[in-house]
Amino acid sequence: MSLLPYDDRDGEIWFDGAFTPWRDAKVHVVCHGLHYGSAVFEGERIYEGKIFKLEEHTDRLFKSAEILGMEIPFTADQINQACYDACTRNGIVNGYVRPIAWRGSEEMGISAQRTKTHVAIAAWEWPSYFPKEIREKGIGLKTTYWKKPAPDTAPCFAKASGLYMLNTIAKHDAEAEGFQDVLMHDYRGYVAETSGANLFMVKDGVIYTPIADCFLNGITRATIIDMAREYGYTLEEKHIMPDELMEADEIFITGTAVEVTPIGRIDDTPFTVGPVTKDLMARYSALTHAHAKEKESA
Repeated sequence: MSLLPYDDRDGEIWFDGAFTPWRDAKVHVVCHGLHYGSAVFEGERIYEGKIFKLEEHTDRLFKSAEILGMEIPFTADQINQACYDACTRNGIVNGYVRPIAWRGSEEMGISAQRTKTHVAIAAWEWPSYFPKEIREKGIGLKTTYWKKPAPDTAPCFAKASGLYMLNTIAKHDAEAEGFQDVLMHDYRGYVAETSGANLFMVKDGVIYTPIADCFLNGITRATIIDMAREYGYTLEEKHIMPDELMEADEIFITGTAVEVTPIGRIDDTPFTVGPVTKDLMARYSALTHAHAKEKESA
């Protein structure tokens, strides 16, 4: 991954309906989204010129905005086209796309009735989220004492910027101890997710994943659930206790950024990158690239 600062790059960013030079895409320091976390976003991958599950991501962006009481001043079709335009203008064929909507600086204070909702879309090259050599043997997760909140205490079904503050704190703690990511439980003590990915475990050939009732039901998560069942795996969504997870045969995580990534250890417990994980990694890679080839032949 490039170490070039994200605010000092060549290229253009789609900003409120028009493209602006990358370095000039700025917001004012007195911005409601910055002060109060009133922003929603998406993370998308483009493979060989095709953005995977673009429509689903855009639909979720609008749903997240609705949950936060924000009205995006563009149509879904306009956002979809702008995502592709951002890739084209920046020469991105394989990479990452980041649409974000936030409340502006027209009003300051908790109430934001008169703020304008702004939208920007950036695209950049972004290879594997974790280094290949680490990903192949499985990443390490450190269990954190931070919990995912209850649905009546936070807008947990929105991909809202403010919710990621907790994930950042927890991941920083894990990285300081030599782990690549963090394992988070929910407010009841059930296994939830990592800092930005959903979790699956395999036991005796059966795949289990936590019920997404207080955290984001990821688009990649849904894709893997459908894929696993299509290829004959038994998959069950259930509440998973930490001790059940530690007895798993295999564990992997899913997300747009991480794709399908195996877990090699949780705290002091090692895990094997097993056949189910390897199979789904290969099938997901084939799916995303087949999806790209569909665009080429269309």
